[in-house]
Amino acid sequence: MQAADLPGAAHLELVEGVIHLDPAQAVFEAMLAGWARQQRTRFLNDEGTIGPRMSLVRRLSEFTNTYPWQWEPSDGEDFIVHLRSTGRKRPIVMSTARGYELAISLFMEYVTDRRYGWPAVCWDRFMQVPQQIFHDGNTVTHVTDFEGQPGRRPLTYDEVQALFDAADGRVEAAQRRGRKGGLTALRDAALLKTVYAYGLRRREARGLDLSDRRHAPKSPQYGQYGAWFIRWGKASKGSPPKRRTVLTVPEMDWVVDVLDHWVTEVRPLFSPGSLAALWVTERSSRMSLRGINTAFEQVREAAGLPSDLDLHSLRHSYITHLVEFDYPERFVSEQAGHRYASTTSIYTNVSDDYRNRLIRRSLERRAELWEDPK
Repeated sequence: MQAADLPGAAHLELVEGVIHLDPAQAVFEAMLAGWARQQRTRFLNDEGTIGPRMSLVRRLSEFTNTYPWQWEPSDGEDFIVHLRSTGRKRPIVMSTARGYELAISLFMEYVTDRRYGWPAVCWDRFMQVPQQIFHDGNTVTHVTDFEGQPGRRPLTYDEVQALFDAADGRVEAAQRRGRKGGLTALRDAALLKTVYAYGLRRREARGLDLSDRRHAPKSPQYGQYGAWFIRWGKASKGSPPKRRTVLTVPEMDWVVDVLDHWVTEVRPLFSPGSLAALWVTERSSRMSLRGINTAFEQVREAAGLPSDLDLHSLRHSYITHLVEFDYPERFVSEQAGHRYASTTSIYTNVSDDYRNRLIRRSLERRAELWEDPK
């Protein structure tokens, strides 16, 4: 393939001889279409990567009321400052700002690359050429491993219990009132308990099918809930979702009864038919990612827990609690689907009680050595 015929090249996106009523908008749309095509050749995901990036570039164009060949570094800086403004309902955090800067930089790399022909097109039609608007001097510097919101943290054992009590309370309240929401409340309670008991990401929980249940040879007492085969793990860029098997640990084996009750007694009442999804809606469809978020937020509010806690906090809680249960670091990382132990450590925030137990054990071992130096 010659450079001029690269996927996303300008001459492949713009039709020769066509006169556009709005030439600037036509070129902009062709740029976006070409960039999407270029990314698809790298096997990037439309829904999770390409779509959000395209939307972000459109937002920048709307914010500046100009087109990429007119953008200057100050436009990118003003855009990020606007999104981080405390006057906004939900200002973006630092890590999100960095992600936005990276996505826009990738788009500008594409349209400034002469191999794709866009600089020549812009010069011929508008007497301007696109330039990179983010550089080392105006981008967020990555200086720490974890830059998440300070309020997002693992739940304590008491908070986990309060969350589950609130979930069960919503079920009881719906049943007392005789309202139709009882089944939904039952589903949400089982869903949240499963997310915590296996440390699942939101997308992983949504993607579970009944066929993903696994027997664990070493734990026959759990039957078909000895493990779950996770098919929608977090993917690396350009790679398919990672897969792993998450075992049921003894400290969380109460979830076996929860899941068995949901699958055998409650789920059939949603009339899912041949649908394989574990978590289904009243319309006999797979739960959406937003629906899973909403389930957590409603229960969190009922439990009176801080609004900074989100569904992902349950995954943080699972990893932290496995560490406190004294599972080996390697086991915890494999359960969580982390390639590196350093990633697992970011999720871990052990309690003071656990640290005190470690100190007490160390002191006891030292005392034993003093008593019996042999």
